[in-house]
Amino acid sequence: MAKVSVLVVDDAPFIRDLVKKCLRNAFPGMAIEDAVNGRKAQAQLMREPVDLVLCDWEMPEMSGLELLTWFRAQEQFKTVPFIMVTSRGDKENVVQAIQAGVSDYIGKPFTNEQLLTKVKKALAKSGKLNGVMDVPSRANSAFANDSLSALTGGKPQEAARPAAAPAAASAGLLNRAPAAAAPSAAPAGRGQGQLRLASGNQACVIKALSLKEALLLVKRVDVLPQVLESAVLDLEQGENAEVARLNGYLHAIVAHEQKPDSEWLQLTFRFVDQDAQKLDYISRLIARGSQLKHFVPGA
Repeated sequence: MAKVSVLVVDDAPFIRDLVKKCLRNAFPGMAIEDAVNGRKAQAQLMREPVDLVLCDWEMPEMSGLELLTWFRAQEQFKTVPFIMVTSRGDKENVVQAIQAGVSDYIGKPFTNEQLLTKVKKALAKSGKLNGVMDVPSRANSAFANDSLSALTGGKPQEAARPAAAPAAASAGLLNRAPAAAAPSAAPAGRGQGQLRLASGNQACVIKALSLKEALLLVKRVDVLPQVLESAVLDLEQGENAEVARLNGYLHAIVAHEQKPDSEWLQLTFRFVDQDAQKLDYISRLIARGSQLKHFVPGA
């Protein structure tokens, strides 16, 4: 039986690795290729057809929407599933993708279960699901382990350890429920934003910002964020209320205060976007740090 073929399109290597390794663990019989942007994907698709496309929206040279529009204009691809994987969850963007012929939509950040559900649904609808071997017991645990391998190249994970936190604070952060304490004021920072995690959205304080990462402070909640968890950081800046959607992952998590019941967590959020436009956006955010203001979801 011929292998089912999938093309993963994203300009961020970290995201491509997460998706590919998750699929490989769930479907050992699947042939998976990748492309760094829509233009490269277009060239690959002209050479060799596929059974499913998983594509980011915001990419250099050719966006996911432009690739989708071209894809549906090709007779051989009119019925091939095309899933948009992106941080663009606004209603107008969803409508644009639907009008262009998208098969399904998954927002960043996402869990491995959410990704696999979408892929299974798409392959089942096109009659291709039986062409791959489904091994859910491996897929459930492989996503996090494989993302770690993608980041470290199989080497011991030293950089992601919260070494800056005292041992007592780290133990309390991971293993204890927060002790009852008087609420503390929000820590000062360069501005505020919204961190989107698979478990939900959290308001955050921007403590520091560089071209590679952001140091964030979030209030401790029942479901703690996890190291290597993918996320999206939404920032609003300037008089025009521009919104930057920055894709990345949590590189380190420590208690903000040196006590086990610290009300605030300090997160190191590493960017994964390779888009020059987004890098320019981050540069402007750094330059206008004093203008960063509160992000209002849906504004």
